[in-house]
This record gives sequence, C-alpha cells and structure tokens, in this order.
Amino acid sequence: MPHTFDAIIIGAGIMGCSTAFQLAKRGWKVAVLEKDHIGSGSTGKSSAIIRQHYSNEVTARMALYGLREFQDFKERVGGECGFVRTGYVGIASAKDQAGLAANVALQQSIGIKTDLISAECLREIMPGVETSDLVSACYEPESGYADPHLTVNAYADAARRLGAQIFVNSEVVGVRFVSGHVAGVDTKADRLDAPLVLNCAGPWGARVARLVGLDVPINPCRVQVTFFRRPAGHEAAHPVVADFIHATYFRAETGNLTLVGLIDPAEANAIVNPDSYNESVGTDFVLDVGERLVRRYPAMERSQNTGGYAGLYAITPDWHPIIDELPAGSGFFICAGFSGHGFKLGPAVGLMAAEMLIGESTPTFDRRLFRFSRYAENDPVRGRYEYSIAG
Repeated sequence: MPHTFDAIIIGAGIMGCSTAFQLAKRGWKVAVLEKDHIGSGSTGKSSAIIRQHYSNEVTARMALYGLREFQDFKERVGGECGFVRTGYVGIASAKDQAGLAANVALQQSIGIKTDLISAECLREIMPGVETSDLVSACYEPESGYADPHLTVNAYADAARRLGAQIFVNSEVVGVRFVSGHVAGVDTKADRLDAPLVLNCAGPWGARVARLVGLDVPINPCRVQVTFFRRPAGHEAAHPVVADFIHATYFRAETGNLTLVGLIDPAEANAIVNPDSYNESVGTDFVLDVGERLVRRYPAMERSQNTGGYAGLYAITPDWHPIIDELPAGSGFFICAGFSGHGFKLGPAVGLMAAEMLIGESTPTFDRRLFRFSRYAENDPVRGRYEYSIAG
C-alpha cells in the first residue's frame, strides 16, 4: 500500500472520519488508522443525541452546524445518518432557571430555534410528563437523535470515495519525529509517513499522546445506558429530554423503547482500562435511572426493562475537548476529550480539525476555547450548569 500521506489520523470514530472527509474534500491524501473497527470506541455506543443547548457561543454554533448537516446528510455527506426529529426539552429547577434562560437567549441570538416554554406547553408536547416540580423548561423543535453506526460509516465511506484510506486493526505503536517535527507513525505491521498527525483516539487519546511524551488530562470513563419498553398507550415517540432536576437524559428509540442515561459529574470517577472494562449494564443502575425516569414520566412505571450496555466517555477536567497542536509547530495535533457530548458536534469538529491542519487563516469556528493551555492558565471552559456534560 502507499505509505506517504499529507496527514495521518489516529482513530476512526466520528471525529476522525469526519475530519478525513473534510481533508479529502480538499484534495488531501489522508490515512486513518484504527486499532479495532470503525466506530468501535465511544462513537459506536453513543446515545447520538442531536441538540443545540450549550452555554458557549462557539459550541452552540457548532451544534447548529451539526444539526444542519444531519438534516441534509445525504446531500452534504452521502449515505444515511438515521436522523430522527423528535424535538429536545430541557427541564430545570430553580437553581438552574437563570442559566437556562441565558442559554436560550444566546442560542436564539445565533439563529437556533428554541424557546422557554410553560408546563402547560410541555404537557402538550409530551403528554404524560410530570410537571409539578418544573420551574423552567426550554424546547428545540428541530432536534432529535441519529444512528451512530450509520453516521460514522457514512463519513468513512465518503472519505474513501474522495481518496482517503482507512486501515482497521491497525494500532499505532509509535510516532516518529525528525528534528522536532512529525515524520510519520508506526503500527505493528506498517510504517507510514506524513508531516501531520491528528490524535482522534477518544478514550485512548491520552495513551496516544504519551507516545510523543505528552501528558494530557483525558480519562477513559465507564458510563451506562439502559432501555425500557414503553407501555400500552404510550407507544408514540417522545422528545429527547434533559431532566436537570433528576439528573437524567432520555430519548425514544426504535421498537417503542426509551433509552435512559445519567447527567452526573460523578461519572468522571469511573476511570477504566478502555481495552478491558465491564460492558454490561448493572442492576443498581437500572433501578436507579428507572426510578428517576418514573418521576418525570409516571406511565413508565408499567414499562419493561430490556437491558442495556456500558460504553466510554473520554473526560477532561472541564468536560470539553482539547483541540490543539502540541507542541506548537510540531505537526502533532490532538482532537479528543469530548466527555460524552461530542457526537452532535462531530460534523463541525471535522471541519474545525481539518482547517487546523491546513492552517486556515480565517477558520469557520474559533477553536481557542479548546486550547490545551487553558488548564495551566486556570481558564477552563465554563457552562451554566453543574452538570458539565450539558455544556
């Protein structure tokens, strides 16, 4: 196989594949190296929620860009992403009311269709929802969820059509430098040359960074989701719901199912070996989130649990990614640490990372928010909620 490329990307999740697509569109010769198979890391087990509710303008703009790509995926990328429009609801308690209102105002100012809504309006949008404890809520009618496997494979296929090469079962074991600048990478079987290397390894991002002597604060953390089959009379799909009061999120899934997970900062403590961790869902988790779900959606007391699984988040101290060249001028870049809310940003991140490698002087999105030096500068990304995954 050809061994010389303009850029090498490590990791074939949504970030790596969308970046490869963007670079290949620009005529770059790109290789993507994946230690397992396409989407085998965080992407493949993503809840794949598409919402635009963020506290910072740059992430809100990125989420809006992503929504437009998911809405027009076949034309813009090709293939299918499985996008289902259900709407998104955010439910806040008194302590989060001001933050919710400020976020909605920010999002409206950049063209996101979102509004604060009353409890009565929420009950019209989602019949059967419990609203007695509700102080404030917002609604995005355009949002929903996608299919993570369809999405990442569509990006991979689109990149291949444009000339990118994707190598699976190709774990990177070394990154070579000449005079302080990247020269290529080594796998267990091959030696590939390129002046630019992008680390999109997600939960393995810190491990790949250590290959070049970098210590980056990205931890692979185990997170769980479970499914409940909705009872008779409640078969209809419901919106994506972020319930900040009960610290859960849930969305509809095919087969009259509801997928449920936690919005819990404590998930950052569940650090595991990404190559060997318990991928099954725990009984205690199912009981816990089931009780929380019933408090918000009482009809689910008659639901049936159908199992679940555990996946991986790549969590940073402020729950936002590192997108930067480390060190500056080296040709080694990192794009990892999305902390469980990266899937929806994937289309925009692919563009951002491609423009970073190209050296675009007027990039579409300002990536300074995600610079690595923010930690040393004591200037982490800050949201308006204690639930950092919400952005």
